[in-house]
Amino acid sequence: MIDSQLVKQYQEDGAICLRQVIEPTWLEAIAAAIDEDMQNPGPLARVNTPQGAPGLFFVDFQLWQRHDACRGFVFNSPMASIAAQLMGSQRVFWYHDHLLVKEPGTAESTPWHHDQPYYPVDGEQLVSFWIPMDPVSKDTCVEYIRGSHRWGRWFSPKYFRKDKDFVVQDPRFETIPDFDAQRDQHEFLSWELQPGDMIAFHALAVHGAPGNRSSSRRRRAWAMRWLGDDARYASRVGAISPPLEGHGLTPGDAFGVAMFPEISLKSS
Repeated sequence: MIDSQLVKQYQEDGAICLRQVIEPTWLEAIAAAIDEDMQNPGPLARVNTPQGAPGLFFVDFQLWQRHDACRGFVFNSPMASIAAQLMGSQRVFWYHDHLLVKEPGTAESTPWHHDQPYYPVDGEQLVSFWIPMDPVSKDTCVEYIRGSHRWGRWFSPKYFRKDKDFVVQDPRFETIPDFDAQRDQHEFLSWELQPGDMIAFHALAVHGAPGNRSSSRRRRAWAMRWLGDDARYASRVGAISPPLEGHGLTPGDAFGVAMFPEISLKSS
């Protein structure tokens, strides 16, 4: 489903768009699960829109544990095989999923960040898939800073809600710059997307997203997180996100336990 040129582009840019890699039947089932989850959220769900503000920025995690369509897509779709190709990994482990919904008129942006500092995971082989359920215009799409996964920099995590601070300590972490003020210094990647497309990006690729400026179009996106051969459970002092517990791992352990299972690779 992907060729060596796309793999090279991913490794160089840190984020690529893959066109029409997801069949409509999968998308329909996942979209229905998302709407069901919004009616009956999981224990990690939160709303990032202030009370009384227009729109809705809704976030939840671990849909794969509660919705058959999401679990089936993790285990039975070609997504793990695509992850393996992009990471250059012989084995693939499931980490978690992340639902992000911005209803029409939602003003809240997603702040500049990269994902791996939120995770208790060390290693180079971590890839995410950002999968839209609705058409996404370029001015609503996530933006990625080209090549930022290769800077060798780790930025302190930030809560998506501006009224909270994310407390985590690591000597590698530095305060993230205001990349909106540095637009002339970097190349920013974003795309116009249709259902069936997805963005694949490295866990250290810096990214952010605007609000949903549309007055009528939803922006439902489901993110899948994958780990490769070199990923190891790591110690973090302070908060992690999502705060997954009960897995039994200790720092230095490889993944492959029930909460983070190894996924068999499929070509179709």
